[in-house]
Amino acid sequence: MATSDAEILFVDDDRTILELVREYLSEVGYRVEVVDNGMQALEKIKNQPYAIVFTDIKMPDIDGLELLSAIKEYRPETEVIIVTGHGSMESAIKAMKYGSYDYLQKPFKLNVLKIIIDRILEAKKLKQEKIVLKTRVKDRHRYEGLVGISLKMQEIYDTIDRMRTDAPNVLIEGESGTGKELTAHVIQRTSDRSRKPFVAMACKSLFKGVAADGQAERLHEVLQSAAEGTLFLDDICELPASAQAALALRCREARTAAARGGPPGARIIAATNRIVKEALAKGALDHDLYACLAEVLLQMPALRDRKEDICLLISHFLEQFNLKSSKKVLAVAPEAMDYLLSYSWPGNVIQLENVIERAFALGVELVIQIDDLPAEIRTAGEISRMH
Repeated sequence: MATSDAEILFVDDDRTILELVREYLSEVGYRVEVVDNGMQALEKIKNQPYAIVFTDIKMPDIDGLELLSAIKEYRPETEVIIVTGHGSMESAIKAMKYGSYDYLQKPFKLNVLKIIIDRILEAKKLKQEKIVLKTRVKDRHRYEGLVGISLKMQEIYDTIDRMRTDAPNVLIEGESGTGKELTAHVIQRTSDRSRKPFVAMACKSLFKGVAADGQAERLHEVLQSAAEGTLFLDDICELPASAQAALALRCREARTAAARGGPPGARIIAATNRIVKEALAKGALDHDLYACLAEVLLQMPALRDRKEDICLLISHFLEQFNLKSSKKVLAVAPEAMDYLLSYSWPGNVIQLENVIERAFALGVELVIQIDDLPAEIRTAGEISRMH
């Protein structure tokens, strides 16, 4: 049984739902209060902090959106989940824009509440531990194939460390070029499944040439190919809706079988270059599949958000390409480095790697100068100097 000191509030004008929720969450170890109207909920929120609030979107006095706004005013640290009925999706999407952590559509399975609560509490725990990361005596500059000293990368290293002895499914969110597949490989190499197969599949082409009635068989084949190992699914939102639902079912069946002593199925690491919350709101990512995959959610930072890592990454790429090349490039000139540091890097780490590889291909000797940089970086650097 899970136990937690976190206070949870559930608001709904349907008392039957309230009793079911109260009984279930209490049984699985959570401290929960339930109320049947928004006004009473607001009074409670003013008087004490809650870690999480679930609120129905349609109530007679204060609706869920009004309560959400009030909670964010009085208790901005409280996470709010909007509970919607059929036909309320537009309001649910609006709620996400107003700061709702997620939304839950009725009817829902009670165990989904636990999945959401556990995910929120784990994220809060990691946030509280940031101070530990900031005060480390020795920060890690590298972690397996990952490079970076920024706090965002330290958090990723720390999360991967926590997964070494377990094999949770992982969902990696990040823009193109941020290193999602590389991160998946690192997770595999540092886990107790490191000697098992690592199978990478692009979801865009997973069912290419496969008829609709053959998708289930194809999915079974792919999962079997990574049995007891790791299956990496790139661009998970590109899977057809029917395939996403089938994969969610397979995940649940595998977990149930493993819990009963059966062989462990494939561990799934999925990646998307979309913002997960938006993908869920727009229906591009199935909610049940998300619940199965995001046992751990990793968010890869864009390079523009960790520019303190650029010099380390350049040194790393120079070292890599010097091993392969007869001509040696030892450094980047200070003026060229200024251009690289001021650039916005829409292609992220992959783009930076390509810039260094390009310098070797052009036959640069010893030091990369401004003239050795691609035109778009030179132009951006010149504009930056004018301001």
